[in-house]
Amino acid sequence: MNQSSERVAIVTGASRGIGRAVARKLAADGFAVVVNYAGNVELANDTVAGIEAAGGRALAVRGDVGDPAAVEHLFATALETYGRLDAVVNSAGIMHMAHITSDNLEIFDRTLTTNLRGSWLVMARAAEALGQGGRIIAFSSSVLGKSFPGYGAYIASKAGVEGLVRVQANELRGRGITVNAVAPGPVATELFFEGKSDEQVQAIANLSPFERLGKPEEIADAVAFLAGPQGRWVNGQILRVNGGMV
Repeated sequence: MNQSSERVAIVTGASRGIGRAVARKLAADGFAVVVNYAGNVELANDTVAGIEAAGGRALAVRGDVGDPAAVEHLFATALETYGRLDAVVNSAGIMHMAHITSDNLEIFDRTLTTNLRGSWLVMARAAEALGQGGRIIAFSSSVLGKSFPGYGAYIASKAGVEGLVRVQANELRGRGITVNAVAPGPVATELFFEGKSDEQVQAIANLSPFERLGKPEEIADAVAFLAGPQGRWVNGQILRVNGGMV
């Protein structure tokens, strides 16, 4: 185990989109970053390469957040490599549109496995690994404030995450560890644009008074605030970063 004074963060789902932006931002802020990804090793390695090219340190570790053994491996690798852990950001998640019908149960189960079970596993292991001053940052969604048709499974999973955040903040009383969630509105990522027409994209963008989509970097800035020294007195909160959408 290599003990150092460098702060260390795990970022799940960091091979693309918001997770990648978070990993880059934390690296720029001085964290060594463990880049977790579920499947695309090339994208994960690109994230690591970008961080290293900018003078940071990073390591890619594959693993499904819904799998206890994979989560254990992720944390063990982080601790073995860097000797400490200061922040855990669980940005891994999936979203499949499905109305609340009997034949969509499989989508519901799959969504809760990744988004809610995965949050439970990552947050639980983070609580075991972090020391005084540690930061746990989960991800919810501002769509909870809209209740759009077709978002039932996704909203159910994220409502559960918000509940976990508030409970864990109380469970870690006396340990100096903050537990919060960031809840983005629509963000301009590859995943967001997939399957949407230009008209649909603009209609969603117009939900915000700014009449545009958020940028991954803007969400990463909010995460960095919670992970940094300025976020030390923010605990048990859901930070809605959505340009005024709700």
